[in-house]
Amino acid sequence: MIKKICVIGIGYIGLPTAAMFAKYGHDVVGVDINENIVNQLNQGNIVIDEPYLDELVKDLVERGSLKASKNPCVSDAFIISVPTPINNEKKSDMKYVKDACKSILPYLKKGDIVILESTSPIGTIEDLVKPILETSKLKIGEDIFLGYCPERVIPGDIIKELKENDRLIGAINQVSGEKIKNLYSSFVEGNIYLMNTKTAEICKLMENTYRDVNIALANELAIICDDLNINVWDVINFCNKHPRVNIHNPGPGVGGHCLAVDPWFIVEKSPQKSNLIKLSRKINDYMPLYLFKKIEQILDNIKQNKIVTILGVTYKADIDDTRESPIITLIDILAKNGYEVRVYDPKVDIYENLYEDPIKACENSELVLLAVNHKEFKNIDFDKIKSVMKIPIILDSRNFFNENEISQKGFKYYSI
Repeated sequence: MIKKICVIGIGYIGLPTAAMFAKYGHDVVGVDINENIVNQLNQGNIVIDEPYLDELVKDLVERGSLKASKNPCVSDAFIISVPTPINNEKKSDMKYVKDACKSILPYLKKGDIVILESTSPIGTIEDLVKPILETSKLKIGEDIFLGYCPERVIPGDIIKELKENDRLIGAINQVSGEKIKNLYSSFVEGNIYLMNTKTAEICKLMENTYRDVNIALANELAIICDDLNINVWDVINFCNKHPRVNIHNPGPGVGGHCLAVDPWFIVEKSPQKSNLIKLSRKINDYMPLYLFKKIEQILDNIKQNKIVTILGVTYKADIDDTRESPIITLIDILAKNGYEVRVYDPKVDIYENLYEDPIKACENSELVLLAVNHKEFKNIDFDKIKSVMKIPIILDSRNFFNENEISQKGFKYYSI
């Protein structure tokens, strides 16, 4: 029986996962190299913004079923949920996975389960994780049960989706798969499907690549419509009335630890066969530059001291995560071209030129860019914003505001 679980990496995915196992009957130790995260968790606090997670963690810590440490410990199951970023050459950096695997070696014993949750390139279990674990002298698939179970959740709704979504388990053999399935069945209400490790690895990558490719199609459509002076949002609205058409929404680019990263893991393993995937990444990565050119066009008559206010810097709405955010890329482009850039984002605590008040952020600004569609932005007082701006211009990159309402307040409204 699996009683004690050690979760390596307690960030945006690892902590909610640890909390769910703790909630449903397991003693869980969350391990992280970040001392602040460990100390905060042991006090019942979290350092990420995720609905319902703070109350859940506080309760679990008080009950003693969830605690944190900088080091692993003897457990019945080890779940690895560490970052798998890409480097400047768009290749996977598996350092954290390697370090996590090595860190649990002194604590492995016969009968333990080891699960990788981190999104990884195809072949990671067989070519990286398994060889490291084999140095323990325990036989993989007989003494140690190994598999891959990628997360399939969306930030902002993680607790619900961890429980309700279907899960994929790629296991080293059948017995490993069954043991891992039994473990996750303690809280997963969705279906759990067993398969080999490479199938599970590419399934996870393709789920996010599918979305990235479709967003690229929408972004290219937006660029084409802009060139032809056609409202892209009308086009998408009417096209999607077809029962077999579902065009995604265009925007300022694609960010986050999944959609902007995972396609490159496929490209890395099959570079000659992944042409559409590479092109889609190129289109989505171009969008911050496209927005910059749009801003340049709108403010063409202003030759110097241009001030732009950006609403939102996270990679998606209603979260606090700025990883791989295309807005950061846009801010860098603007700054390098002589713009004064001000940022207002109620979800983010620390960022350069971050303002706590949207009105202050818009003082003497020539253009306000809606970059992220946080719910809070619906409540912004645009009458006050208009009164403090040098030129009342709004560029809406998300089709978030009502054009007629904004225009009636005296703004010049643009969208992509």
